[in-house]
Amino acid sequence: MTGRRMGAGSVDIPLVDAVAAVRDELIEAAARGGDHPEVVFAVGPVAMEFEVELRADAKAKAGFKLWAVGAEAEAGLSRGRTHRVSFTLTPKSVRGGDLLVSGSTPRPDGPGDVSGRIPD
Repeated sequence: MTGRRMGAGSVDIPLVDAVAAVRDELIEAAARGGDHPEVVFAVGPVAMEFEVELRADAKAKAGFKLWAVGAEAEAGLSRGRTHRVSFTLTPKSVRGGDLLVSGSTPRPDGPGDVSGRIPD
């Protein structure tokens, strides 16, 4: 994920990276579901809303790229330069079925054992 620092504690990230981060978190939640195989959750629609700014980008196909802006950065911008984007995603498994947060999902490649980094 690439981002730009816009001020004290605020980072702007490309919208594509923001959506990818949510996808990665859902995959991790499914993998961690193995800790409690007696309870299974189906992931329902995920509603997302961002304040975005359209910026020129020489590498983008259309010449522009959407950046999700942090609250502090958005407060410093005029309302005419930022836009609110809302959408709903319905996560599915690679086989097309519901994504289940359960122990039946094999662990993806990820950060490995995080038990020593997360306090109980």
